[in-house]
Amino acid sequence: MGSSSDSRIMHNAAEILDKFGVKHEDQIVSAHRTPTRLVEYAEHAEKSGFKVIIAGAGGAAHLPGMIASHTIIPVIGVPILVYNDKNDHKSEKSKFSAFGGLDSLLSISEMPTGSPVVSVGVNKSANAAIYSMKILSNQFPDLAIKLKNHKIDQYKSVLKESDELKKHGLSKFVKKKFKQSGH
Repeated sequence: MGSSSDSRIMHNAAEILDKFGVKHEDQIVSAHRTPTRLVEYAEHAEKSGFKVIIAGAGGAAHLPGMIASHTIIPVIGVPILVYNDKNDHKSEKSKFSAFGGLDSLLSISEMPTGSPVVSVGVNKSANAAIYSMKILSNQFPDLAIKLKNHKIDQYKSVLKESDELKKHGLSKFVKKKFKQSGH
């Protein structure tokens, strides 16, 4: 990730990878503030045999593209809605990016030809983790089995929710769901 403030989003990827037993290395590497470290990290990733890199960044979001420019390892970019919690005295509205994450999304998804980066949706690091495991499952059959089971669990979960909705009706279903989630 490009900054410690990105950890609030990127931890979702780490949780998914941990759940599936996929080893990962978590680092803060800023494309703008530590450019030589970025180059060193890309070299480290190749020497260490990394198969996929997930790079999350907000604002101009140069980290995924710059990492991709220094390695042949597939890079999945996570555009992050910038949230500046370092300036507590500012209003709640001024803590967020003026562009709502669109700046990050465009910076990552609109890479020039020859330096591609795959992009997931804004703040969707969990999707980046799942996509990285899809790439890895081509080489690791046990991971492919785990992913297939995950798909089956998702399917069953939707059917269960649908049955619950039918049983209780929409009003009671929504009240129960929001009560469970703490909203």
